[in-house]
Amino acid sequence: MKAKELRGKNQTELENELQELKKELFNLRFQHATNQLANPMELKRVKRDIARVKTVMRQQELGQLVSR
Repeated sequence: MKAKELRGKNQTELENELQELKKELFNLRFQHATNQLANPMELKRVKRDIARVKTVMRQQELGQLVSR
């Protein structure tokens, strides 16, 4: 997922995306703990995607605060 794609979404869509990523991270951690995770790099990818979503949400929040 690219930050450019995320910037085109509104706050509600970003919150939904964040919820989905957190669920995915939970499932991946569970698979990792039970030694069923095929690709451990998926953990890293999901964590980075979560960080991207949070960053874009914060940027939009600050942009709205500045424009008021």
